[in-house]
Amino acid sequence: MHRVLTSTLGCALTAVLATAWSAGPPPGHARPAATTVLTHAGPVRGAAHDGYRTFDGIPYAAPPVGRLRWAPPHRAAPWSGVRDATRPAGACPQPAGEVPGGSTDEDCLHLNITTPDGAGPARPRPVLVWLHGGGFTTGAGSTYDAHRMAVRGGVVVVTVDYRLGALGFLAHSGLPGSGTFGLADQQAALRWVRSEIGAFGGDAHDVTLAGESAGGYSVCAQLASPAAAGLFDRAIIQSGPCTGRPDRPFAPSSVPLSTARTAGADLAAKVGCGSARDAVACLRRVDVTRLLAAQDTDQQPAHATPLLPADPAAAIAAGRFHRVPVLVGNNHDEGNGWAAGIVQAGYPVTPGTWPDVVAAFFPSSEGKAIVREYPVHRSDGGPVFGAVIGDADFACPTARTDSLLAAHVPVWRYEFADEHAPPLTSGTPPFPLGAPHASELPYLFDLGGRPRDLTAAQHRLADTMIDYWSRFARTADPNGPSSPRWPRRAVLSLAPDHIVPTRTAHPRHHCAFWDALG
Repeated sequence: MHRVLTSTLGCALTAVLATAWSAGPPPGHARPAATTVLTHAGPVRGAAHDGYRTFDGIPYAAPPVGRLRWAPPHRAAPWSGVRDATRPAGACPQPAGEVPGGSTDEDCLHLNITTPDGAGPARPRPVLVWLHGGGFTTGAGSTYDAHRMAVRGGVVVVTVDYRLGALGFLAHSGLPGSGTFGLADQQAALRWVRSEIGAFGGDAHDVTLAGESAGGYSVCAQLASPAAAGLFDRAIIQSGPCTGRPDRPFAPSSVPLSTARTAGADLAAKVGCGSARDAVACLRRVDVTRLLAAQDTDQQPAHATPLLPADPAAAIAAGRFHRVPVLVGNNHDEGNGWAAGIVQAGYPVTPGTWPDVVAAFFPSSEGKAIVREYPVHRSDGGPVFGAVIGDADFACPTARTDSLLAAHVPVWRYEFADEHAPPLTSGTPPFPLGAPHASELPYLFDLGGRPRDLTAAQHRLADTMIDYWSRFARTADPNGPSSPRWPRRAVLSLAPDHIVPTRTAHPRHHCAFWDALG
């Protein structure tokens, strides 16, 4: 059962994201006029829209192919003529899911810029750099249409593609940078932003690094990485708490380099390079489709490495992180999407199966206590499983992340709580999902270029969230005269027409229980 359920975990949300985030232009829009901006590598021609401009598919580093596969990112080569930046470049290699049909394009180190009209060198705008989620195995920056954030918030938004899966996080004794190539890509993108964003109307000295899920955890890793010093001025962490544990497999985390190297050796053996005299050279010759087929569905960055010397959880607990203001939060029902996916895959959660389900996903030393703390009755197994995932992997680690960071820097914490958030999946789930993982994203972005169907009250919530996020990017304080007050030492509950501070999140999510387990 453990093997089947664990493999189900790897794809429980894949169908969700493939349905909700399939990229494509909104129907009925004429091709916009073009506009040109000069970068150090050459001019790029973007697209003008109603109130904003976009510049897509700009390379921030050289293609990581050939000898540069599993190498730190290198500077992008300059180009002659004007580079077309009116459409996104290919996503980094990944299996089918969020990116329809997947991708095998290793020339993928690109970023996309959305800038509001009126921004220019005389009036630089705050910059928000967005790192996508997807478990470090899927996702694309181009999925996130940021025009609402840019226009309403008055910020320049940069979305980033970085190496994923084995190509981003393989560890091997012969590879400098092992286990952290994807994180190094993110830093290269931030350096590009510091150097180039002024030409797009952005303020190179006013950069907020933001992300969700694996992207949120990436922000944690960059907070703890000495190599990221000076690359950003504020941080936003959505559903990617810094204090997750690898033995609880739903939330992103990091692993020791030794563990990552063991996984790397297993991958090399699977693709026929395990006994090669030069395993790295052999791996660099393997076709990307074979690597994707052989890689583990569960990928994490490695710590005890030059880029990430310590586990971010340990670094933040010790106060060894970049001292920047932080906005951090989670969703009320983070775990319901995974629980629903596993139930729909043919594994119902009943009083009889509940101990085995817990044993499949949590350390054996915790199983009996979890079953006692979260009893399953006849018909509530799915939501109880969802609550355990959400509390253990997101809500309570987020609370701990908040507490550790707040000992040193200003922190604002939220909980997205729209129980009627538009679904990110087709079909009918086996139980109401409430506000599950990723459900806050349509309030900030048009995923795949298509807006979600929101009620009038949900539109008001979306506008308020954009106001909070963009004011934080501008001033390091989300508060303003047009929004409900957000106290620093309370959790702000975000629900339509009900944005209120609360101090009951900790007991509601059984955090005393999870804190006692460690």
